[in-house]
Amino acid sequence: MKKYFIAGILVWTPLAVTIWVMTWGLSVLDGVFGSVISALMAVLPVDLTPALKSFRNLPGVGILIVIAVILVTGIVAANFAGQWWIRLWDQIIARIPIVKSIYSSVKQVSGTLFSSKGNAFRKAVLIPYPRNGSWTIAFVTGNPAEEVAGKLSGEHVNVFLPTTPNPTSGFFMIVPRADIIELDMGVEEALKHIVSMGSVAPLNHSVTSAK
Repeated sequence: MKKYFIAGILVWTPLAVTIWVMTWGLSVLDGVFGSVISALMAVLPVDLTPALKSFRNLPGVGILIVIAVILVTGIVAANFAGQWWIRLWDQIIARIPIVKSIYSSVKQVSGTLFSSKGNAFRKAVLIPYPRNGSWTIAFVTGNPAEEVAGKLSGEHVNVFLPTTPNPTSGFFMIVPRADIIELDMGVEEALKHIVSMGSVAPLNHSVTSAK
């Protein structure tokens, strides 16, 4: 019975986690749409409230509209005119106290993480942790700030050390470049190896290329 129960868990756990993540993401998108509808009902005439409520209750419409808005925004932002509007928007936000600090910080982080030109999470490495002789997988996120680098001797790099089995939390560390060992495995393979607590081995690149 124990063997069959574990086998059942191995079948259902990936599916359950996948459904949970997708449900959470879709609920976030639907929540954004609901907030927009609530704001419109607060400023538009009362006569339009029943129509807006009916529109809000249509199943799946909020998710589709939010996804469409994101795609259209991306298309506009990729054009020259869209870049002009984005710069104008950034200038307006930069004049608002407190908001400008939060907005600029989030924009810089998201641009670093999601931009194809960024170097965040582009390389998996080994670093000594928590002591010399013990090793763990981390991800290079860039170079230290100029002030930090000036106070350190030798060349250092910024790394993110994810925790297991939840890689969304972890530690930001600055380590000497001489202490890191670069890995051939990709970021996705390294994440799988971390989440599985080392039970899922990454692909053997040398064997794959030889075949």
